[in-house]
Amino acid sequence: MTLSIRARLFAILMVATSVVWLSAVAWIYFSTTREVERVLDARLSEAARMVSSLVSSREITVADAADSIASLSPAPSHVPYDRQLSCQLWSFDGDLVGRSDGAPTSALSEHNDGFAETIIDGERWRVFAIENAEVGVRVLVGDSLALRDRLVGDVIKGLLIPAALILPLMAAMILVSVNRGLRPVDAVAAELTARGANALEPISGEAPQEIRPMLSALNDLLERVRSARERERNFTAFAAHELRTPLTGLRTQAQIASRTDDPVIQRKALDKIVAGVDRTARMVRQLLSMSTVDATNKDARPEPLDAEAAIRSLVASLVLPSGVEIEGIHTLAAAPIAVSPAAFDLMMRNLLENAIAHSPANGVVRIVVQVVGHGLEIKVSDEGPGMDEDELKHATERFFRGKNHTEIGSGLGLSIVESAALQAGGSLTLANRLPHGLVVTLVLPRA
Repeated sequence: MTLSIRARLFAILMVATSVVWLSAVAWIYFSTTREVERVLDARLSEAARMVSSLVSSREITVADAADSIASLSPAPSHVPYDRQLSCQLWSFDGDLVGRSDGAPTSALSEHNDGFAETIIDGERWRVFAIENAEVGVRVLVGDSLALRDRLVGDVIKGLLIPAALILPLMAAMILVSVNRGLRPVDAVAAELTARGANALEPISGEAPQEIRPMLSALNDLLERVRSARERERNFTAFAAHELRTPLTGLRTQAQIASRTDDPVIQRKALDKIVAGVDRTARMVRQLLSMSTVDATNKDARPEPLDAEAAIRSLVASLVLPSGVEIEGIHTLAAAPIAVSPAAFDLMMRNLLENAIAHSPANGVVRIVVQVVGHGLEIKVSDEGPGMDEDELKHATERFFRGKNHTEIGSGLGLSIVESAALQAGGSLTLANRLPHGLVVTLVLPRA
């Protein structure tokens, strides 16, 4: 099960905050432990030296010296630490000459000077010892390590208890913050939800920097969907408009052939039906080609294509009318181009079919291929009537047919070639040639 972004952010922030808090508690625990040990060790040393000093100055007797530990100032804690100190005075002969109330009767430690840890009746003690040679006694002052652990534990409790109480409030604040931070995403989702199926306009408005790439990609997707739907509508409209006339003509010619007994009229009607079928088939093929070109991925990078070999293969597959020839096939320049084989075949087939269709009897279609800069220039010329200058401006528009159009022409061939050339990063230009005819120049990028 995939968590939502909101749940992920909430979990990440909660875990991160808890880790930081626990790390702080651990750091405080260890630092507090060291500080408590330092302070209480200093207190043990101070208490032992004070008792030894009082005995040396004869201000109190040795027997009463141990009880003076209770007169020391309390430790910096709410725990009555002064009552937890135990003091013993031992003579150099090994006799216990004095001890404070609550101090054990056995020696707190056997060492003579400094700090040491001992276990008495199963309890660990921290003891400081100092020898007073002047009086002949050894002063021992100690405290239970359990008390020190309780002091540190009280500090940690003081941190953990508020943390446990604040944790629900912190979780609520994090959840509110995450919800407020994700409002732009919720706004985009609400806008998309409120849209109809035909609303493909880009998402507008200011957006945080983090979601701008997502919005940009989404807007690009909406634009591609809009373009695709527009192409589908255009294709349907063009097909319905252009197929209506030939289909109506076919029906009319079929009615004429079926209602007459004159073989000449029937023959003419059948010839027109065949021509109409050919024209309709060519138009359907060109409509499908146009749809294919429009749907081609413009960002795709095809493998290098040998234009010379592709043109030779295409010319060999064409069926030429009687008397029409294609020249220049044996002088083609060899250069790889960055165009897909399907797109190149589509462009060249339409150019050659268009030139052949407009060529007169015994006409010649010439192909010239040469390298020009970073591109490959392909010129296809015919000896037909050409086009007026005004018609040249509209020759690549869809379904445009000049005054010299052929019977099977549909006005789609040059439009398909230009669209495919532009998508491949090339260009298409048209010009009349002298004394008559048309020259179409196709420039495609070299690989």
